[in-house]
Amino acid sequence: MRLHLAGLTAFLWVSVSGTAQDFNGKEVAAALTRKNIPPAPRLPDGHPDLGNAKGSWVPPGVGDMAGTGRGFAGTAQPEKKTDVPFLPWAKAAFEKSNENITKDDPEAFCLPPGIPRMYATSFPFQIYQMPNRILFVFEGGAHMWRVVYTDGRKHTPPDKLNPTYLGEGIGRWEGDTLVIDVTGLNDRSWIDAAGHPHTEQLHVVERFTRVNELILHYEATIDDPGAYSKPWTTSWNILFHPGMEPLEYICQENNADLKHLVGR
Repeated sequence: MRLHLAGLTAFLWVSVSGTAQDFNGKEVAAALTRKNIPPAPRLPDGHPDLGNAKGSWVPPGVGDMAGTGRGFAGTAQPEKKTDVPFLPWAKAAFEKSNENITKDDPEAFCLPPGIPRMYATSFPFQIYQMPNRILFVFEGGAHMWRVVYTDGRKHTPPDKLNPTYLGEGIGRWEGDTLVIDVTGLNDRSWIDAAGHPHTEQLHVVERFTRVNELILHYEATIDDPGAYSKPWTTSWNILFHPGMEPLEYICQENNADLKHLVGR
């Protein structure tokens, strides 16, 4: 069974068969030490093959993207610690979330994790590359999918956007790295399980690089002038599991422990 940690003590079980989750990051860390891993496979168009039904990516549970150890939905660490440039209200909101042991975490209420948190939650996802878009299919996060357009279109003008949990992702290739520019995010999610807040001004630039057959390097630059005085960047590695398929994920019916989160 896969275990979903919604908070420090809140948890819910999903009725699925056993498979890997990497809440502490040990699995991907072990893979990084392996020798002679084959290079990243490529598609006929020359771009790296990011999976395409050959298996699933399972992120480590990066509870705190700043690396301060405050995350409650996984103890895996990002590649480096970050001194987050909070605005005063955002710092106060972050501290309150931690004082309350993140009992108000939107994901604990079965709401989507948002971007970039979707890639720090230890549930499998798959990537499908199409001629004019890339599809992400997530097991967790309320069993969501994400469409990223790679057909050269521009972002929807801000006054025409309908803010959503996953925003509007416009993708492009920079060499072997898929770069996704994300705007149009609503403010109903947290950046991570540690409670870093954001506003609807959030602009995220994601970078996906398949380092070899087993490792996908993920980097996110968080630019939100409504919450932070300057952009900040976080990154980690994600492990590929050949042959793994995302399974059914039900949160809405099964979050029985949320009422026990009382904070301090």
